[in-house]
Amino acid sequence: MITRRNFLIITSGALLTAPSLWADVMVPIMLDHLLLGCSDLNQGIASVEKHTGVRPAMGGVHPGRGTRNALLALGQGRYLEVIAPDPAQATIPAKIAELPAMLKQLTTPQLVTWAVHTPNIEASAERLRKYGVAFHGPTAGSRARPDGRTLHWKTLNFDDDGNGLLPFLIEWGADSVHPSVDAPAGCKLESFAVVSADRASLAADFQKLGIDVEVETGTSSHLKAKIVGPKGTLSLGE
Repeated sequence: MITRRNFLIITSGALLTAPSLWADVMVPIMLDHLLLGCSDLNQGIASVEKHTGVRPAMGGVHPGRGTRNALLALGQGRYLEVIAPDPAQATIPAKIAELPAMLKQLTTPQLVTWAVHTPNIEASAERLRKYGVAFHGPTAGSRARPDGRTLHWKTLNFDDDGNGLLPFLIEWGADSVHPSVDAPAGCKLESFAVVSADRASLAADFQKLGIDVEVETGTSSHLKAKIVGPKGTLSLGE
């Protein structure tokens, strides 16, 4: 079994805080970013701005992956990624076409998955193998910013992520500026939770992995978050 300490070692290389303090945290300490999926990026940007008063800035295109994004800072080390299909990418490899195809079907913006940060993803992968956790990656990714600089990262995904309920791991390149640093500021991630029709089973999965996140019971399984801005609150998954 993977204990809480083991997962913290897997993802961060060190125990970040005393376990007794985690129960009072409304947002997972290691949360890196939330992905807000939408079928049209401009509409997604407008929706976030309407509810919070802060307009996400264009981030860039994911080459060969069929998506593009816009970004909004949510405090130190955290941000919201508004992600949508990129209409300029007509041909996408079949093995990665699932995400843009799913985004095209969305009628309203919704949280589709989330990420936790690790400073050494290769070490994380090795420890996950040791503890018998099925995953794929690390996978390299990149995106050119509007200013011409290129961001680099690596991700690691669980083979069974519960349709986005379990997070993926991300390690940012040493030469990359974390998006929370210069994305439009003024908003705060007030709370984040995972909702499941089978709360007990999902809570047990999180406990195995040592991920301290609030799990709520609901009629459907989804992510929920509350983002507070200077002109209002964006409630997702309520």
